[in-house]
Amino acid sequence: MTVLTSLPPSAGDLGSPLRFADAASARAHLAAQGVQYVLAQFVDIHGVAKAKSVPLAHLETVLTDGAGFAGFAIWGVGIEPHGPDFMAVGDLGTISLVPWQPGLARIVCEGHVNGEPWPFDSRVMLRAQLDRLTANGWTMFTGLEPEFSLLKRGINGQIAPCDPSDTLAKPCYDYKGLSRTRVFLERLSNALRATGIDVYQIDHEDANGQFEMNYTYTDALTSCDHFVFFKMAACEIAHELGLICSFMPKPFAHLPGNGMHMHLSIGSLDKGGKRNLFEDKTDKRGLHLSTMAYHFLGGLLAHAPALAALCAPTVNSYKRLVVGRSLTGSTWAPAYIAYGDNNRSAMVRVPKGRLELRLPDGACNPYLATAGVLAAGLDGIARQLDPGEPRNVNLYEWSDAQLREAGIGLLPQNLLAALDALQADSVICAALGPLAGEFLKLKRMEWVEYMRHVSDWETRTYLEFF
Repeated sequence: MTVLTSLPPSAGDLGSPLRFADAASARAHLAAQGVQYVLAQFVDIHGVAKAKSVPLAHLETVLTDGAGFAGFAIWGVGIEPHGPDFMAVGDLGTISLVPWQPGLARIVCEGHVNGEPWPFDSRVMLRAQLDRLTANGWTMFTGLEPEFSLLKRGINGQIAPCDPSDTLAKPCYDYKGLSRTRVFLERLSNALRATGIDVYQIDHEDANGQFEMNYTYTDALTSCDHFVFFKMAACEIAHELGLICSFMPKPFAHLPGNGMHMHLSIGSLDKGGKRNLFEDKTDKRGLHLSTMAYHFLGGLLAHAPALAALCAPTVNSYKRLVVGRSLTGSTWAPAYIAYGDNNRSAMVRVPKGRLELRLPDGACNPYLATAGVLAAGLDGIARQLDPGEPRNVNLYEWSDAQLREAGIGLLPQNLLAALDALQADSVICAALGPLAGEFLKLKRMEWVEYMRHVSDWETRTYLEFF
């Protein structure tokens, strides 16, 4: 067992989230923990963490006026060079230590402009969507399952799995692959657990150098905050070890890609969120789902093409969401707009009393993706959409004719098709507000840039062909 000198001896224990009544009590507690600087952190439209390092003595400024940023320097916040500053105002309930960097804490911020919450900030936008639930006495819980590739760059600049012995043709759950990366995995797990993020399972996934770390679900907003923190921790700890931790959906053409399955349920606020409104053990279909859950599911299926743009937001995402089998014989990426019981070949799996949306990948902005999912589900509830019967068969083996006869649609197979679907979806665009236009503009630019790029494949195929 490796001794982790960068973490305290108790780092493997589950810490408690920090809760403070005011800035003064937070500052005193953090000072006692040796904290000197606080990261005022938010995300851009792509979900990439942005921050300023603020001396602890000025924490109160972050909680009131906010830390100032030039908005035009940030992707997707709708501010021109002559516009006002983007002020990142901290949420006091999100303060946590940064265990892999002693002396540092982090506070999650939301964008404000001219003293008001800024609708181009994805966390502000998600909070507005969650307020729709609160008005009905509901709350939403999500559990995110990030997969990632642990890589290293060779002297020739090429990337490869960090462990050269990780070469099995079918490496899923392989003990040796798990054991030989334990230094990184333990440091990451211990860092998360020390801040109250309850990691409960870690495994080697289906691709060489690919892993998944599961942590306990929580309310949807906190779940997004945790995912951003997870990526911050994973990438920096890997960097310290001379490695690369990548959430790229498809880093290798011949290996399975990285997904980020999203588990969903709605709870009742009158029971502190503990009464699962998605669960009904008398369900005649045997999936333990309530009528509300089926309607929410109907919304997910109805809006699936538009959700693809938010949940799988890059050109590379659609190298993962393809029809057909992986070279390892396994594939977990959904291509079909359908649902089933324990069916991993459908877009939505139902593991008894909750929904597992298998569409998202780690490149998504979690706040944007969650807001889109919520808007789709609420539309399904409002219109009482019926998702049809579950498909408990291996859809990967069905022919096109069988799929058409069953009325099972195919998810967009490239980013452009997904963007077109999003632009045509008035429900999802209305939920995103002005972020919808900004997202579509930037992503269409990304598509054009991709289409103008000349790849190695094109050069190899066409250079001397004609």
